Amino acid sequence: MDLVEALALVHDVGHPPFGHAGEKVLDTVMRQHGLSFDHNLHALRIVEDFEVRYAAFRGLNLTFEVREGIIKHSRDYSLQDFPDLAEYMLDLRPPLEAQLIDMADEVAYNTADLDDGLEARLLSLEQIRAGLPLFEGFYREAEKAYPDVAEKLKFNEALREVYDRLAGDLIGNTQQRLQQENIHDVEDVRVFPQRLASFSANVDAERRQIKEFLRVNVYQNAQLDAGKEDAEKIISRLFQFWMKNPEKLPRSYQEKDESLPRIICDYIAGMTDNFIYEQYEKHCPQ
Repeated sequence: MDLVEALALVHDVGHPPFGHAGEKVLDTVMRQHGLSFDHNLHALRIVEDFEVRYAAFRGLNLTFEVREGIIKHSRDYSLQDFPDLAEYMLDLRPPLEAQLIDMADEVAYNTADLDDGLEARLLSLEQIRAGLPLFEGFYREAEKAYPDVAEKLKFNEALREVYDRLAGDLIGNTQQRLQQENIHDVEDVRVFPQRLASFSANVDAERRQIKEFLRVNVYQNAQLDAGKEDAEKIISRLFQFWMKNPEKLPRSYQEKDESLPRIICDYIAGMTDNFIYEQYEKHCPQ
């Protein structure tokens, strides 16, 4: 339980400003210098190098399993491409706790993004009902059970049922797979050819339908283009500014023993959206 909680708290700590859009821009500008940016690997840098709390060593005093889960919870890295991560047993699967974090994260953001999309008026209730049969079925049940309440409350009830179906299936199907594959301990989990935490086939199809619906109707919505353009413009221009004017970086970053592109990337990646806007107005006046 402690490992699950730790990984849940830390799994997005490496995200830069503007979220995934910002990550894409940072990776693009870093590749121009023969480097790259990955939010999982950046999260590992934060806990292993940036944070200094002990006289004897850099980084935080985290267990191997927490550090392993930070980088392996959502994707597999090959030893050939990432030899510096060899200590994290890249040829083996991560523990179930790390596998579950990735799947639980998707359950959370799939349902939360439907709610956010409706609140932001990127989606309409009619659009969700027409596009997602799973949601429509639960919404009809909510209409029968609560005929006189507001539409938003019926929406909330249906969305809770969607969440429960995804989460409950993930738990039940993973337990079933552990029994079927005769998994008894973490070593069995590590050497198994695939990740064991998973949805059943039917619910996985429903999950993928929700994900595709959100991709088409929310993530690629033209109303969000301005934010993506901000991410590209602000991060790119600030990166160029500090490459030309490294003396304008905070002193603590000027003293780092890293390449200048990596130092600038680290600085930008640690910013909030509000702070990077402030830096842009300060250093890149229109």
